[in-house]
Amino acid sequence: MKKHLVPITSAALVALLISCNNTPKKATIAETDALVSNIDSTVKPQDDFFLFANGKWFKNHPIPNSEQQNGLWQLIGDTINAQIRNLCETSAKLTNAEPGSAKQKIGDFYFSAMDSSTLNKNGISDVKADLEKIDGIKDINGIIQEAAYIQTVSSSPLFSFYIGQDDKISSKNVVRMDQGGLSLNNRNFYFDMDARAVMIREKFVQHVKNMFVIMGYDDAKATAAATNMMKLETAIAKTSRKREDTRDPLKNYNKVSFSELCAETKFDWQPFMQGVGLNKVDTVVIGQPEFLTNLTGYLHSFPLDDWKNYLKFHYIHGLSTYMDDKTYTETFSFYSTVLRGVKEPKPRWKRAVNQTNSSLGELIGQVYVTDYLPKGTKEKLLQIGNDIKGVYANRIKNLDWMSPSTKEKALHKLSVMIMKVGYPDKWKDMSSLKVDRTSYVKNVMAANRWEFNYMIAKYGKPVDRTEWDMEPQTYNAYYNPGNNEIVVPGCNIIIPGYERKFADDALLYSVIGGSTFGHEMTHGFDDQGSKYDEFGNLHNWWTSEDSAKFYAKTKMIISQFGSYVVVDSLHINGSLTQGENIADLGGIMFGYEAFKNTNQYKNKEIIGGLNPDQRYFLGWAYGWMINERPEALADQVRSNEHSPAKFRVIGPITDMPEFFSTFNIKPGDKMWRAESERVRIW
Repeated sequence: MKKHLVPITSAALVALLISCNNTPKKATIAETDALVSNIDSTVKPQDDFFLFANGKWFKNHPIPNSEQQNGLWQLIGDTINAQIRNLCETSAKLTNAEPGSAKQKIGDFYFSAMDSSTLNKNGISDVKADLEKIDGIKDINGIIQEAAYIQTVSSSPLFSFYIGQDDKISSKNVVRMDQGGLSLNNRNFYFDMDARAVMIREKFVQHVKNMFVIMGYDDAKATAAATNMMKLETAIAKTSRKREDTRDPLKNYNKVSFSELCAETKFDWQPFMQGVGLNKVDTVVIGQPEFLTNLTGYLHSFPLDDWKNYLKFHYIHGLSTYMDDKTYTETFSFYSTVLRGVKEPKPRWKRAVNQTNSSLGELIGQVYVTDYLPKGTKEKLLQIGNDIKGVYANRIKNLDWMSPSTKEKALHKLSVMIMKVGYPDKWKDMSSLKVDRTSYVKNVMAANRWEFNYMIAKYGKPVDRTEWDMEPQTYNAYYNPGNNEIVVPGCNIIIPGYERKFADDALLYSVIGGSTFGHEMTHGFDDQGSKYDEFGNLHNWWTSEDSAKFYAKTKMIISQFGSYVVVDSLHINGSLTQGENIADLGGIMFGYEAFKNTNQYKNKEIIGGLNPDQRYFLGWAYGWMINERPEALADQVRSNEHSPAKFRVIGPITDMPEFFSTFNIKPGDKMWRAESERVRIW
């Protein structure tokens, strides 16, 4: 029989927690504290630390009907969206904005998105000409040319195409072609036989049929088109590698001349290249050669009409949320409600703000930096980043499994790793982009085309290592192995509850130091990033013995996360998520070591009744305070390389003995992990 836990007050809980540790030297109590106020005292930290740390917030803040999740990221997103909304609305009200200025483009774009009467009056009329053009296709070359056009303005049919760094010559831009072309998030959706996957396939075919009806098909023709498209995409999915099998960059690097590409796939790709604006392509890097070979076979074996319908669906799907309410609602009902459990759409202003920011983010970022980022943001982020880098270097020096020669190379790679923080020193020139108030969907298409042409213009030019791939108002971060750089946008300084000041170091070093800087730095040495050298070139710089020891450790983290059941009977895919899990594990450890060097830790300061260790681990849980719908979790487990938020908390902390001592976790407790099972890589 389970014992019933008697609820206790936050103050009593804090006292109970502290009693598990040595009495601190000095105590100061904050009147309000985000960490304390979120604690669910009905849950023991020994049973479920994620719900213990965040459960009270989840109970008080249920997931809104218009969202697939709720939590810290939502709070930060709401703060940023409110700021961007103010910019959008004030710009839209201007009657004398200078033509071509940032405020004219932002204001007109936002106005067109909010003009529901015009949107509903026009329906899909703004894209009718493009749909009719697809109807007029006569042969496979026409399919390829149209696919190229759709990639410039809407979505990515057939395959993934882009201009990016050559993995083995990081100073050079190259044409990349990878598998893609599916309407569902992952090939697994086409083959898994659990009840949820079967239901999704059935509802997907119905959704495709409904979209063809919107395009003017009668019921019988729409049913046939949807059924045949599902057969076509299932064939493409069968040809696709599993996501976890695409993680090895060496296996994804297959460089051939353009003539070899055409010969090996038995297909002339020149019409596609010309369609995207490339007339002289010398070489191409193919991610999965067998995919392209099989795809060209399908281009001949499936009827031309099936390919026309396939292109129509992908074209209108990519633009459906920028047209009338009927078209928007149909797409929302499947991709948001069925796949992710969202019950109702966001308010129109939120959708308009999100898309204005997505399409014109570079313009909005320039205003955001001036008006909304706290002074000293860059300096504070650099300080935290350098502290984490110093800790990482010391840990590499003290590794017992890495040889001196590999350590030397690892330390050098870390030392020259670039940290871009806050915002770029130069902005992209968007002067050629034309925006007006007549058509929302055409504004989006114009912005998509601008972005695509910006990418195409890189071909044949040296890589610009000063470029950013995120705006300062984007709450996220990334590691780019080709540049050996981490990029941390300025809004990462935001921690809810501390909007007008910097949070205490326990929060700064867990949320920003650990889950951001430490996480991204570790990507330079995860199962993928470790294959790139200090210059961003793909080649093996490890000894064979060190590689064997490293991959033995990564197998442990694959096993650990593969044991977690998320929803229904779905386990986390430990192989697919290993890179992110390795980065989380490194992040929490580096953040903790850096935090130990702060005065808050050394002086054993008590804040909100919590000692430094308690605040650090609760801060880590706060950084992933995200409550997700079951449907969204199921979608994530099948298709995403990130583990769900709960397991990004309980996975890494149960590999740390400091967590067990801080919260009195003992053998037999649910949160306990035996020492032999704990993963320690860096």
